[in-house]
Amino acid sequence: MKKYAPKTPSLRHTTVTDYSGLSSVAPFPGLIGKVTKKGGRNHHGRITVRHQGGENKKRYRMVDFRQNKVNIPAIVKTLEYDPYRTAFIALVCYKDGEYRYLLAPHGLKIGDEIITSESAPFKPGNRVPLGIIPPGQQVHNIELEPGRGGALIRSAGSYAEVLGHDGKHTHLKMPSSEIRMVLSLSYASIGQLSNPEHNLTNTGKAGKSRHKGIRPTVRGSVMNPRDHPYGGGEGKQSRGTRRSKDKWGNITGGRKTRRKKKWSGKLILQRRKKKK
Repeated sequence: MKKYAPKTPSLRHTTVTDYSGLSSVAPFPGLIGKVTKKGGRNHHGRITVRHQGGENKKRYRMVDFRQNKVNIPAIVKTLEYDPYRTAFIALVCYKDGEYRYLLAPHGLKIGDEIITSESAPFKPGNRVPLGIIPPGQQVHNIELEPGRGGALIRSAGSYAEVLGHDGKHTHLKMPSSEIRMVLSLSYASIGQLSNPEHNLTNTGKAGKSRHKGIRPTVRGSVMNPRDHPYGGGEGKQSRGTRRSKDKWGNITGGRKTRRKKKWSGKLILQRRKKKK
């Protein structure tokens, strides 16, 4: 982590990720896309997600989550920052000359060779089927269905632990402490994702949230009675209810939102532990 001298009140507590180990290069021209900004509005122009808008311009890097070039080795050319995700990304060049962006695991270096193969060694960056990974190994970018591309464990510093194998399924312990089964034919990448200190960052000032496109949030207790269930009253008022609600009266804390009959419910062996 990088800290600053307290020259201003905002810098006094600011801590950011140290990007000194990354490559100072422009994004690869053939792997750039465009994401249209909507400011939290739907196709009618109405705001459906509040507190969004006004962020800095950024270019989308098209990351390959499938890594479906089997048995073709690739060399890591650069390690780069991606403004659309918390983990770092790596630009790799395959032996056939194709360039792709991949999620960079922790410990990956420029010049390393990675490969997607059933016979690949278990080192960070290599991609193998879950069924042949030994218990205790850390994995990321995990497929829920073979060939669909990685869908689980894609944020900075996260990883799932392989607990064992049972028939055609592999048992994984997720970062939330949940234990679930995934098909053993699904592919996963070895190692923990890069930027593990991301959760230690401190923005230091409200302006940095505005740069990210996060607009201010007004407390319900300072609104008018017509705008929020907690609004109104002279002076500071207690909430007057045991359960927290949003401005439309919906319960926001402690209510389960997962569908009871969701198809993947039978694959969850142990629910995540409650925070104390």
